[in-house]
Amino acid sequence: MPKNSKVVKRELDDDVTESVKDLLSNEDCGDDSFKKSSLMVDDVQEDKERDIEEGSDTEEERPAWNSKLQYILAQVGFSVGLGNVWRFPYLCQKNGGGAYLVPYLILLIVIGIPLFFLELAVGQRIRRGSIGVWNYISPRLGGIGFASCVVCFFVALYYNVIIGWSLFYFSQSFQQPLPWDQCPLVKNKTNTFVEPECERSSATTYYWYREALDISDSISESGGLNWKMTVCLLAAWTMVCLAMIKGIQSSGKVMYFSSLFPYVVLICFLVRALLLKGSVDGIRHMFTPKLEIMLEAKVWREAATQVFFALGLGFGGVIAFSSYNKRDNNCHFDAVLVSFINFFTSVLATLVVFAVLGFKANIMNEKCVAHNTDKIVTFLGTGVLSHDLIPQHINFSHVTSVDYYQMTDIIKGVKEKDYSSLGLNPCNIEDELNKAVQGTGLAFIAFTEAMTHFPASPFWSVMFFLMLVNLGLGSMFGTIEGIITPIVDTFKVRKEFLTVGCCLLAFSIGLIFVQRSGNYFVAMFDDYSATLPLLIVVILENIAVAWVYGTDKFFEDLKDMLGFSPFRFYYYMWKYITPLILLALLVASIIQLGMTPPSYSAWIGDLAKEQALNYPPWGLAVCVSLIITAILPVPVVFILRYFNLIEESSSSLSAVSYKKGRIIKENVSPEDDDASLIHGKTPSELPSPMPGKSIYRKHSGSPDMDTAPNGRYGIGYLMADMPDMPESDL
Repeated sequence: MPKNSKVVKRELDDDVTESVKDLLSNEDCGDDSFKKSSLMVDDVQEDKERDIEEGSDTEEERPAWNSKLQYILAQVGFSVGLGNVWRFPYLCQKNGGGAYLVPYLILLIVIGIPLFFLELAVGQRIRRGSIGVWNYISPRLGGIGFASCVVCFFVALYYNVIIGWSLFYFSQSFQQPLPWDQCPLVKNKTNTFVEPECERSSATTYYWYREALDISDSISESGGLNWKMTVCLLAAWTMVCLAMIKGIQSSGKVMYFSSLFPYVVLICFLVRALLLKGSVDGIRHMFTPKLEIMLEAKVWREAATQVFFALGLGFGGVIAFSSYNKRDNNCHFDAVLVSFINFFTSVLATLVVFAVLGFKANIMNEKCVAHNTDKIVTFLGTGVLSHDLIPQHINFSHVTSVDYYQMTDIIKGVKEKDYSSLGLNPCNIEDELNKAVQGTGLAFIAFTEAMTHFPASPFWSVMFFLMLVNLGLGSMFGTIEGIITPIVDTFKVRKEFLTVGCCLLAFSIGLIFVQRSGNYFVAMFDDYSATLPLLIVVILENIAVAWVYGTDKFFEDLKDMLGFSPFRFYYYMWKYITPLILLALLVASIIQLGMTPPSYSAWIGDLAKEQALNYPPWGLAVCVSLIITAILPVPVVFILRYFNLIEESSSSLSAVSYKKGRIIKENVSPEDDDASLIHGKTPSELPSPMPGKSIYRKHSGSPDMDTAPNGRYGIGYLMADMPDMPESDL
């Protein structure tokens, strides 16, 4: 306060009312800014110091989590997604089995937890979405928040299509036998035969490509809309819209089911799978370490990429969720807890996947043995093979895998030169397990085929696809929150209208994914819309906090916010190690893209198999434009700020100014003149106390605030020049 200002001390039980005239007569005549300002002064006891964000009426202006459990479930639901079920097991198998867990854990500790902690901390401290957070940290890097929103929108477009596919399979699971259990029969005038495309592939593969997707032979052949998938996509977006329309007040309640139900299903699947023949073979194959593979750079690159995407870094969802926390919440504990829950969920999903695939491998191996045994019996009948080659104890009515291996070893020894011409397959379980599958191939083909052999297969199919829907919805809530929260904070629009508009727009654009060629567009967006842009976004986030804002100042803010100073480990990670690893990962990803020309896997109906095709020229242009569009806001905002084309204090970009224990707050109502702030107010009517002498300052003539979500006013902080109030770091 100006040094000539009169301070009136009040006790809580006093009833003192000062007239406006008495107070204004003591103002410093030379301080023009205070002539135009309204003052409210209150003292508090030293032992009750607290920030306005915790104790005052302003807290009500921003929604908050109902409980810590609800918040943790939201973060877990966002970070634990479909990738944990169908990406992590594939990488684990491909990159050395159990040995892959070592580089993954190391990189989780080195880059995953520090970056996750960083995003949680800035969101909780500044209490804004990604746009407001990075605009406050460094206005010239404010484009980081806009880039996050663009990437979130791109990902939401195709991610909800996958939820639509899961809804379709879920709806088809209420029948016995399952529709993908057998190949369909085709009738003509003379006879009935098995569908050729299905016979050359498999029942589940045929159902996925022909019945569900009705896929075209290339991305250039749109083939029109697939009405079944269009309806499922509409249902998926309706579910997301209804869950998100009230923000965390509505989505938070859904989290109790969508975040916990997948764990119930995974545990049930694990128990059931362990009771099936061959499940142990799958788990043993999974965790047999291949230590030599750990030395390959590719393994570490893929582990770093998986850590990066598993935690949802750079999307803005982590920041948005944490912005609804109390200021003194222990976000360091949250970062470690959610990161390890994510890791153990991936391990649990891997156990389930390979227990089921081990069972499937045994089924396929038995079929192989039976098929090749029939060949041997035929060869014995035609004289190609002698009965003397067959051990006496073997009963051809029931040939085990051990019997088959014994027969083929003897035949191979005698017919060494002619053995290959017999066409007897080795029928090895390890070979079956080595057929690595991931993504939709795992969920909609391999896993569905395994479930057809389960007792009560429709029940397990319903559970599995309901789990996929819930995993997808949990991630979608965080992704949409990463779009909605920054825009609401920045432009003060009603959350309900914005949510409905965003979902309608996304559904309209998403129709390209439910064409007959839509699966190819899903693959394109998955490969090119997020990987490079998100890497660049997170690198810039790290640099903005560690080098532009300053790691030392950030540590002081963390100590002020948490009540303790974080481990010095994070200082060196944020400042040196993590940026270098991220830059190396970015360079490796660019090299990887350069070495592998853009292509996609197309299903060729006539050949009944997948085939790699290059994108047409327009497809390449779309791939490049996805990357450029996602990262374009960063240089655009930087240029606008650098040349002062946008004022750095512009309220339109949600500029925020935090002072030590104080917040400068916009005017709420034009009727809030000097008398309305002071005259007639008893201490019991004043807002909750702030540290020391708290000053709310409004500039006269400031415009009314727009109505914000849920009928509340947006907080709308202003930049202010008050030399007597020391500037805080955040």
